[in-house]
Amino acid sequence: MSTPLPPSLPVRRLTHRDLTACADLSEDRGWPREEHKWGLLLSAGKGYGVDDPGGGLLSACVVTEYGPHGRPALGAIGMVLVAERYARQGVGRRLMRHVVSEMGATPLTLHATPNGRPLYEELGFKATGRAEMVLGHFTPEGQEPGVLTRAATAEDLTTILRLDEEVFGADRTLVIARLPAFADQMRVAEDNGRIIGYAAAWPNMDTHVVGPLIARDTKTAKALVTSLAAHTDRPLRTDIDVRHTDLLAWLKERGLRSVAFNTVMTYGTTELPGDWSRRFAPLTVAAG
Repeated sequence: MSTPLPPSLPVRRLTHRDLTACADLSEDRGWPREEHKWGLLLSAGKGYGVDDPGGGLLSACVVTEYGPHGRPALGAIGMVLVAERYARQGVGRRLMRHVVSEMGATPLTLHATPNGRPLYEELGFKATGRAEMVLGHFTPEGQEPGVLTRAATAEDLTTILRLDEEVFGADRTLVIARLPAFADQMRVAEDNGRIIGYAAAWPNMDTHVVGPLIARDTKTAKALVTSLAAHTDRPLRTDIDVRHTDLLAWLKERGLRSVAFNTVMTYGTTELPGDWSRRFAPLTVAAG
């Protein structure tokens, strides 16, 4: 049974001190707690939430901004949650309207679940693509992909940031610079000493999430995934742009299975910036 919503509860900015409350809200909706991911998003992005008079949060979301400080080129909305006891009372709609208003003219993007998509469409978001989540233990091929990969070093960060901005279409320094501390692995692919792709694997519950996955081509993407899988015993999870059909088919041949689809949606722009052909998987769907 739902709890009547108290009137006029304000939306406020969340901070890292709200991490436990955000994880509690995830758990309330049957999601994993994901403290590690919440910590990154609250540090690199802007959290918004509404306090529950009974304690904790009754709703929350995070916006990660990309581009020049104060003049973001893109905002990614994620982790939109409403406590089960306040479901279907317009809380999510009110929170999203607040965020859209706060972001002004900044183009927005999000990954919508089937349940969330109708709300986002009502607010003016348009479907522009799809991502398929795959999960499972990776079984390597008998023959390794013929692309050189190695562990990333601190000296690679400048090049990685330059490549990432070129492919993503906006500066993501605030997030990507946190990857060495956030991820368990970060690897690069090279061609004649030139970095042509990079990927990370970060811990999420009992899995390693592969993301971001940026690569010159599918062969390079395969090499990066193979190299990450070789250094973990956990199942891999990743969200692949469905236009990368060859990579998706290969991942399924290697033991990963399809578990979900999300709709990529935008607001204030007809398509995402950057080069989708080299953008295989996001860091996390919550951060675009």
